[in-house]
Amino acid sequence: MIVNQKTSYDASYDVIVLGFGGAGATAARFAADSGAKVLLVDSAPEGHEGGNTRYAGELVGYSSSEEDYRKYYKHLAQHFKIDPEIENTVVHGIAHMKEYFQKYLDVAEPVSYKKVLGLPDDAILAYHPNLPGAKTYDMIAVKPSIFDAALWNVLRQKVLDRSDKIDVWYSAPVVHLLQKTNRKVVGAQIERDHVLLNVHAKNGVVLATGGIENNPEMIQDYIGSYKLVPLGSLYNTGKGINLAQEAGADMWHMSMYASGGMQQSFAFYEPGMKRAPFYMNNPIFFTGSIFTVGDDGTRYFREDQPAREGYIENHGSWYKPLNPIQPYFVLDQKQYDKISKVDTFPDNKALNSVIKAKTVSDLAEKMGVETEKLQGTIDEFNFFAEKKHDYAYHRAPETMSSFSEQGPYYAIPLVQTIGWTEAGPRRNARAEILDPERKPIPHFYGAGELGSNMANLYQGGSDLADCLIFGKIAGQNAAHPKDDVDEVDTPLVKSDRPEKMPHLTSDLKKVDYPTAPDQYIGKSDQGIGDEIVVRVTADKQKNIKNVEVLKQAESDDYGQKAIAEIPRRMVKENTVDVDAVSGASNTSRGLKDAVRDALNKIK
Repeated sequence: MIVNQKTSYDASYDVIVLGFGGAGATAARFAADSGAKVLLVDSAPEGHEGGNTRYAGELVGYSSSEEDYRKYYKHLAQHFKIDPEIENTVVHGIAHMKEYFQKYLDVAEPVSYKKVLGLPDDAILAYHPNLPGAKTYDMIAVKPSIFDAALWNVLRQKVLDRSDKIDVWYSAPVVHLLQKTNRKVVGAQIERDHVLLNVHAKNGVVLATGGIENNPEMIQDYIGSYKLVPLGSLYNTGKGINLAQEAGADMWHMSMYASGGMQQSFAFYEPGMKRAPFYMNNPIFFTGSIFTVGDDGTRYFREDQPAREGYIENHGSWYKPLNPIQPYFVLDQKQYDKISKVDTFPDNKALNSVIKAKTVSDLAEKMGVETEKLQGTIDEFNFFAEKKHDYAYHRAPETMSSFSEQGPYYAIPLVQTIGWTEAGPRRNARAEILDPERKPIPHFYGAGELGSNMANLYQGGSDLADCLIFGKIAGQNAAHPKDDVDEVDTPLVKSDRPEKMPHLTSDLKKVDYPTAPDQYIGKSDQGIGDEIVVRVTADKQKNIKNVEVLKQAESDDYGQKAIAEIPRRMVKENTVDVDAVSGASNTSRGLKDAVRDALNKIK
C-alpha cells in the first residue's frame, strides 16, 4: 500500500514487529534493548500467540564444533545453494548457542538433549549421522523436559519484562504494509477492533508471521498436496507471503516443509479436525496383520521405515513423503483386537473413525477403491508374510503376519500432517528482506520460519535456532537509526481520531484478582498456553474447598478438558496430586503448579 505526504497515521513507533512467535518476540526484545519503542502485533487472541514455537519440542540446535557443523549444514542442503554470509551467520550462531542461552535467556546451564534421554556424551543425535560433521550436533533446552512450552515462556517473559518499551496488540491482523514510492517500508496497516489503523515505523518493520500451515490454497500451490493437517499453531495462515509479495520481495524455499507423526507423517483422521496430535511411531501400527495403502488400495512404501521430520530415505537421498488424498491402515480382526487394548494417548484415538466390513469387497466399497486391487494387496502381503520376505518394499519379516481368511476387516482413515514450512521472502545475513535483484528493501526485515535459512533436509532444533539467531539480528538492525529518514517521515500528519482510543493502547496490563477470606491467588506458566491463574478457597489446614480458573489460554481440545476436569477432581479428592487428563499433560501440570502456588501462600 503506497503512502504519501497526505497519509494520516494513528500511531508511530520506532519499530513494528509483525508476529508474536519465537522470532517476533526475540526481534521485539532486542529492538527494545537497542533503544527503540516497539509495537508487537499478532493475529491470535491473547494466550494463543507464540506461533509454532509454543508447540515445538523446545529443543534448539547446538554444535560443539563450528567446523563440524559447517560440514553438516552444507550436506543437509543436499547441494542447494547457500549464501556464504548466511552460512557463516547460521554456523556461528549454532556453535555459540549455549552462550546465547546463558547471556540472553538467563539459562545458567543449558540442558543437553543427550542428558534428557540419558545418552552418553559420545552419542550421535543428528538425524543424518552418516553425513560429515554430524557427530558433534546436539540439541539444548532451557530445562530437562520437552513439549512443554518452556522456551516459549522464557521468550514471552522477555517481552513482558520490557512492557515500558514494547506495546503488544493481540487479535490484530496485518492488512497491508505501508510503503513509499522509493520502496521504503514505513509502517503497517493493522486491523484492531474492526478499525483499520495506519501505524508508522520510523526505523524498520520486522516480518515474522510464521508459515503457511493453515492456508490450504498455499499448501496446494506451493507444496502440491491436497490436504495437510497442522501440528502447531492455527494462526500461521501465510499472511507473510502476501505482505512480502506486496513489498516486492524475492521468494525462496516455497515447497519446503517438515512434519512428524506415524510412518510417513500420519495422524488418525477425524471429521472436522483442525490440528492433529503429535504421534510417535507405535510399532503396533506396522507389526502384525496390518499395512498402509494409498488412494487405490495398494501399498506404496515400507511401513516400518523410520521418517525424520517427515523425510523418507529413497536410494541414498531423503525426500518429502508422497501425500495421498486418503490413505488408510488396513487390518484384520486379530490386529483390531490388539489395537483396541491400547489406552495411551494419542494412540487410543486409532479406532475413533474406523471402518468395518464383513468382506474385503465390502471394505473396498466403503474405502472407495477397487476390490481386485485391495484383495490383491492382501494376497500379496500374505504371500510375503508366509515367505518371510517382503519382495516389494523389504519390510522386516518379523513385523508381518498373514490376514485371516474370514472377516471382519477394518480400515483406519489417516491424514498427512505438516509441522512447519520454510516458504517466504529471501533475506541476507543482516536479516534484510531482498528484492528479485537481491537488493535490500529499505527498512524491511525478516525472521523465523517465514523464509527460514534451513534447507534442504531438516534437522531437529534448526528452525528454533534460526528464530533466535535472526530474530536478534532483525530486531537490532530494525532499531538502528536510519540516515534516510526525511522530513516528511518525522512530522506525521496526525489522525483526527482521539489520542486515547482504546485500540491504540497496549494489551500488556497488570491485572489484580480480588480475594475473600480464605481465598488465595496462584499462578503458573507451566501450561501449553500463557499464564494460568487460579483462585483457591482453602482453610488453614490447606483443605481445598474450591478452585476457580481465572485466566488460561490452553488448547481448545484437550487443554479445555483439563481446565474443566482437574479443579473438580482436586476439590473432590482434596489434593493437588490428581491424575492428569489424557492428552493434556502440560495443562494438567500447569493447573497443579498454580494451585500449589496458591496453597503455599497459606500461613
